Amino acid sequence: MIDDHLADSLVALELEVVRTARSVADLGSGAGVPGLPLAIALPDAEVSLVESAARKCAFLERAVAACGIPNARVVHRRAEAWPEGLEAFDLVTARALAAPDVVVEYAAPLLALGGTLVAWRGRREPEAEAAAARAAAALGLEGAGIVPVMPYREAQSRHLHLMSKVTSTPSGFPRRPGMALKRPLGAG
Repeated sequence: MIDDHLADSLVALELEVVRTARSVADLGSGAGVPGLPLAIALPDAEVSLVESAARKCAFLERAVAACGIPNARVVHRRAEAWPEGLEAFDLVTARALAAPDVVVEYAAPLLALGGTLVAWRGRREPEAEAAAARAAAALGLEGAGIVPVMPYREAQSRHLHLMSKVTSTPSGFPRRPGMALKRPLGAG
């Protein structure tokens, strides 16, 4: 638990863009990683834990209260159906959420210009990375690096994928809920 979830979440603090973030949206927060550990480690950042499942939101609410994390709030919405979140974040995080091109589509509308998506991934997958790059190009993002990380000694094949928002996301995004999965932009 400590290695696979806590250390894996906090390894992102190696990145300056994470350490200096002031507004963070953690997509698909589920069990609270990486959002809860990052909220604790970044007390000056406002962290939105975005989760569509009511049961998981209830857990997140209890965890935020039990841990006394004043800078974290639970958002019971799908990323594509959260108009209050549009262009509101300088950092969007996603761990074990969806295919990279789908994560890019969820994140892009939420990022402010100059903001960064950090996505946790395991082994490098050239086809998935190419699909993410195609989706990013269509949504105003560009690759900002893939950083190999080792959150604990036995960790293998861990990478943080970074994408920066360089232009506004085109009108028409976000698409209605479910469309990113049904018709991924990166499909080539």
